[in-house]
Amino acid sequence: MVALALAAMVGTLLFVGGYLAAGARGGGSCAAPAEAFKAFCQAYAFLKDQYVDQLDDKALAEGAIKGMVDFGVKDPFSGYMSPEDYRRALGDLSGEFTGIGAEMGVRNLDDPADLAACTTFSAKCALVVVAPLEDSPAQAAGLLAGDIVLRIDGESVEGLALEDAVKRVRGEAGTDVTLSLKRGEKPLELTITRAKITMREVTSRMLDEQIGYVALHGFSSASADQFHEAVGELVDGGATSIIFDLRDNPGGYIDAANKIASEFIKDGLVFTQESEAEGVKRWEATGTGLATDPKIPVVVLVNNGSASASEIVSAALQERGRATIIGQHTYGKNTVQLWDPLTNGGGVRITISRWFTPDHNSVAPNGVQPDVVVNVPDGTPPERDLYLERAISYIANHALGESPATSPAPSQSGSPSALTPLLSPIGFDPSGQVAAAV
Repeated sequence: MVALALAAMVGTLLFVGGYLAAGARGGGSCAAPAEAFKAFCQAYAFLKDQYVDQLDDKALAEGAIKGMVDFGVKDPFSGYMSPEDYRRALGDLSGEFTGIGAEMGVRNLDDPADLAACTTFSAKCALVVVAPLEDSPAQAAGLLAGDIVLRIDGESVEGLALEDAVKRVRGEAGTDVTLSLKRGEKPLELTITRAKITMREVTSRMLDEQIGYVALHGFSSASADQFHEAVGELVDGGATSIIFDLRDNPGGYIDAANKIASEFIKDGLVFTQESEAEGVKRWEATGTGLATDPKIPVVVLVNNGSASASEIVSAALQERGRATIIGQHTYGKNTVQLWDPLTNGGGVRITISRWFTPDHNSVAPNGVQPDVVVNVPDGTPPERDLYLERAISYIANHALGESPATSPAPSQSGSPSALTPLLSPIGFDPSGQVAAAV
């Protein structure tokens, strides 16, 4: 009994001694900004004083910030961005980044229509070059559309997601990256020197002698000027009608949305921005648009991936009677985020207001409903664009007096499906490939 008592006492002393020894490490303290945060400071102190291994304060802080925004705010559009993610996202919004200057995508080699099966790269899910950007290091090095990327700096891409591959290919200007490729059946390697890349977010062309086509891929700080230039070239080139493609455009800067909508709306309200703190801000047309003449019919192409700023523009053109919307319902986001930098180099996205259409409607959660619905049947070849075909047909018939009322009624297809996080560099290429700029 004495022996058992001594053993129990020694065990207790060892336990308490171990606990006190761990507590003696110290260094775990913080100042609580409010009563509710005292428990947070206690948890931090316990971790620092008692955890078996050395802890990284930076990792603890990032985890705390992420948890505070993700679970405390419960807003899918507010969030924490790591320093790397924040730098990359700012670069994408500015229309500039450092990389090789190419668009790369995911392709299912077995079933091109089934991209959902390709969350990571494998034998059947390839990292493919969609196209090198004009006058880019990738183009100068000889990278071609259709090249399959097998390795990046000697490391296989198998098991990576597209976003992981983007991080590996991008890098500081002046540094090299080596891509191991498969071109047809021929293997080859290209070493490309990274540089500062300015994205061209607008593509345009004449479809025939009268129909102009302009696609906008994002609302960066440079997009409004690029769009203004493209619309001017179409009008000067003889376009008497315009197809404006906003499919899979995830949004961007709110002032860019106002400027771009103003290319087609001569004056008056485009949208309102509203919050408890700031009240109502009216965004009016700039009066500098080049295609505001109502004699120039406008068709806007949208789908479930047209979000945020894309919805501001398409809703304004629809409600102001300036365009016919063709496609599928848009994403359904009517909130505005402010991006605040943090001292660690990261940042937080915070929802600061909501926006409403000229008629004070909200696009959340069902999105902008199209005037003319386009459904793409399973098995449609990826090179065939049924949206664009329907737009061209509509313009031809509209010139003969058809109105949206005589077209098929829009379907109510329910809430939008989830898509890549807003403002991610990853979008969707019209060919059906998930794509990103590198």
